[in-house]
Amino acid sequence: MADPSSYRPEPGQIPDSPGVYKFRDEHRRVIYVGKAKSLRQRLASYFQDLAGLHPRTATMVTTAASVEWTVVSTEVEALQLEYSWIKEFDPRFNVKYRDDKSYPSLAVTMNEDYPRVQVMRGPKKKGVRYFGPYGHAWAIRETVDLMLRVFPVRTCSAGVFKRSAQIGRPCLLGYIGKCSAPCVGRVTPEEHRELAEDFCDFMAGRTGTYLTRLEQQMHEAAEEMEYEKAARLRDDIGALRRAMEKNAVVLADATDADLFAVAEDELEAAVQIFHVRGGRVRGQRGWVTDKVEAVDTAGLVEHALQQLYGEEKGESVPKEVLVPALPEDTPALSQWLAERRGSQVSLRIPQRGDKKALMETVHRNAQQSLALHKTKRAADLTTRSRALEEIAEALDLDGAPLRIECFDISHLQGDDVVASMVVFEDGLARKGEYRRFQIKSFEGQDDVRSMHEVVSRRFRRYLQEKLKTGEWSPEDAAGAVGAPGVVGGEVEQDAAEDDGRPKRFAYPPQLVVVDGGQPQVAAAKRALEELGIDDVAVCGLAKRLEEVWLPGEDDPVVLPRSSEGLYLLQRVRDEAHRFAIQYQRNKRGKRLKAGPLDEVPGLGESRRLALIKHFGSVKKLRQATIDQICEVPGIGRKTAETVVVALAQAVPAGPAVNTATGEIIEDETPASAGAASDRGTEQ
Repeated sequence: MADPSSYRPEPGQIPDSPGVYKFRDEHRRVIYVGKAKSLRQRLASYFQDLAGLHPRTATMVTTAASVEWTVVSTEVEALQLEYSWIKEFDPRFNVKYRDDKSYPSLAVTMNEDYPRVQVMRGPKKKGVRYFGPYGHAWAIRETVDLMLRVFPVRTCSAGVFKRSAQIGRPCLLGYIGKCSAPCVGRVTPEEHRELAEDFCDFMAGRTGTYLTRLEQQMHEAAEEMEYEKAARLRDDIGALRRAMEKNAVVLADATDADLFAVAEDELEAAVQIFHVRGGRVRGQRGWVTDKVEAVDTAGLVEHALQQLYGEEKGESVPKEVLVPALPEDTPALSQWLAERRGSQVSLRIPQRGDKKALMETVHRNAQQSLALHKTKRAADLTTRSRALEEIAEALDLDGAPLRIECFDISHLQGDDVVASMVVFEDGLARKGEYRRFQIKSFEGQDDVRSMHEVVSRRFRRYLQEKLKTGEWSPEDAAGAVGAPGVVGGEVEQDAAEDDGRPKRFAYPPQLVVVDGGQPQVAAAKRALEELGIDDVAVCGLAKRLEEVWLPGEDDPVVLPRSSEGLYLLQRVRDEAHRFAIQYQRNKRGKRLKAGPLDEVPGLGESRRLALIKHFGSVKKLRQATIDQICEVPGIGRKTAETVVVALAQAVPAGPAVNTATGEIIEDETPASAGAASDRGTEQ
């Protein structure tokens, strides 16, 4: 625990102007980001008697080891920089809202030649129109099913669309009138795009004009005695009205607005948001967060606005934002929202009428969300704390293992040997810090040797980070076997200055768990001892009887079957096993799909694709001359010669045979263009 006075800046050093500040811990990790109209006044408030600070603020300033700041010209710039840094550094003491689930949206891919209507989740893509988010995917599909009768827009995947175009026959939706079948030319690309634009206009709330136009067409058809056409238009109008009834009118003046409500207690806060477009509730979402910093309702609202609109632009930011409390920097926040929308945005508290009544409904939803969250988490928080205490007691640790790392080895009969590392913090999986390894030092099956290599590599990277920050001296490095080398007091690898971002292997666990028994535990312990690390506990969990093995012990530790500590160790071990098997299967699949071009040195993915696209197949490429290969853009003569030699050495597979007719099938299948390396893999 640090003394804030040890890193307190001199009052004259801090400028009296707007800016953003960062607190860092002893590892140079950014642990808190804040903004202020006056940096001097705001930072001075942190360096007072600890007894006068909020408990969470006191914890933050005693965890920190330094503070730094950046001066900006306006409060709007401070707001934007604060959001960017919170997103970049993920500080542990900042409030961060995370969706309690993935919300689906109705998307229209206007960036394609033939726009497609589909359900989408995840980050938004450029050129795609989104409506929602919705609480359930089935709600979107019901609405789309009704509207396809009137707006027969394409809903099929790219593969189905291409296949129908090749065979000249539409899919089932084309036959039953729920797709205009642009794949077979029933409508032109322009006509299909117009249908998609009408679909988007209707979903955006511009319904009155379209319904009036359909009713007029229905009456004209009836007057001209085209009764079948009039009946079809009547059914279309009915389908659209049923789709509209699914979203009741809540604001009579056809308002476009987002309504925020907050329910909170001393420890947690829940935020609910209703998206109202054209006076109708078009979507709803909610977040629950721990109040890790001292923040009031206005501060929670400000964080929620940053979270929701930080990546949005244009019409995704509504004209009106209704909140329960105005943030401290309301003018700056309103200007920031206006810049993201491109026009004026009203940020206010509803005082009366329909908007205030709807705000009360949103607040009731927030209260119910917080109550439900607490019902689910109360036992869970207690259980996780008890599990960590039981593990500490059983393994005779000094304290609860707040960070646990588990390693597992996976292979298939000695091939594609890989390893996984999963991380649990406070009893919960920290998936962003999972890592995968390829075994490099040898070939074949040897789980013990593989475990030693993986643990050594993981903690060697940890020691490198300590060398960079000066926490581990070159003298210590010289005394440890296999530790990272030092040249002139510097790490052999890149020793760039730490910028506060979360590092891959910078933070040590209190407990290392290996999947296996005595041999694997001994290998992991030996790896740590060779590196001079003696403050990390090691244990193994054997699958046969779920026994916990400790280094140097002849007998295992047997935890009761009802022990929460055992359940937690099992979850950690099973997650490591799942992660390792997934990686091993991916590697094996890529190896089996690899083609002869994958082995050509210096031939990257782009040029492999260019070769296949130019010749159509490996078979035709194998028949091409060097001069013909040189005609492909980006392929020089030396590369062409290498390709010819590689294909000549590769033995082509035997011809495929149609078992029904005995006919030999010509091999025109493009070869694999190679697979990209897995993200998060430690090569």
